[in-house]
Amino acid sequence: MMLRATDSPYRRARVMVFGASGFIGRWVAQALSAHGAWLYLPVRDPLAARELFHRHGIEAEPMEFDIEHGGSLLELLREVRPSIVFHLAGYGVDHSETGEQPAWRINAAFTGELARAVAGARDLYWPAQVLVHAGSALEYGAIDGDLAEDSEPNPTTTYGRSKLEGTRQIEQYCKETGIAAVTARLFTVYGAGEHAGRLLPSLIEASHTDGVVPLTSGVQQRDFTYVKDVAEGLLRLGLIPAESGSHTVVNLATGRLTPVRQFVETAAGLLGIPSIRLGFGLVPTRFTEMKHNAVNLHRLERLLAWRPETSIEEGIRQTLLYSKHPQMERVQ
Repeated sequence: MMLRATDSPYRRARVMVFGASGFIGRWVAQALSAHGAWLYLPVRDPLAARELFHRHGIEAEPMEFDIEHGGSLLELLREVRPSIVFHLAGYGVDHSETGEQPAWRINAAFTGELARAVAGARDLYWPAQVLVHAGSALEYGAIDGDLAEDSEPNPTTTYGRSKLEGTRQIEQYCKETGIAAVTARLFTVYGAGEHAGRLLPSLIEASHTDGVVPLTSGVQQRDFTYVKDVAEGLLRLGLIPAESGSHTVVNLATGRLTPVRQFVETAAGLLGIPSIRLGFGLVPTRFTEMKHNAVNLHRLERLLAWRPETSIEEGIRQTLLYSKHPQMERVQ
């Protein structure tokens, strides 16, 4: 069951979202706007963001702030005194984002700075989590099993290592300051607004061309989670009652593994791409591909009595509906 906007705890709450002009951030901001939250959205380009937010029906006040190059974060938060902050900005999901310095700056250093600033500028009357942070499955890295949240991580990429450091800094500041925060580890999120070059956007683009579509063998398995379900889960996690000094890490996924080949074939069928055009095996599988059992969702279900339920076919259908409308484009 979806959270109901009519009597939502977010109604008239002051909510700040970092990364609101990005893929997942835009969906979260859109959901919060529908719930009647008073939104404050720090962005690098307020003018472009204001146009995007207007197209998506997001009632918000863009605030100029550049995460990579810094600024007075504490001053920014004190201006708003947010009840809750969603930290959905990151560096390294887009395959073009390869720099080590910005990865450590945005994923690790800024995350710690944000946790510290939230502790100094929060709404003391808000009874739930004060910080919701989007973590990553790549924080687990080269381990197997069902990836329970208390597994010992072994990240193998700059993105995974820097995201894990950000998660650890939040935990440290929760203990030191008494704030309550949650880190939601996300897996393979798909939907309208994804970065160009990722799997589903590449297939959508290929549906408008001819020739063979170069693909990996597709035997690797992933937990594909529809972005609207992810946004719903993040909002639900933000409403967990606060315990002083607590930092909860939780997997936010479907708990179902699907071979990449099956995802591709489902999308190709909906897009009208003939199977003969699917060039499985023409691209080598990335060494960073994780191999694990179905993702452990015991903690998610215990906390929320909920899990993402949108099927891959339905999620792709919804994505294709949205992709027909230019207003779904993401601010660069």
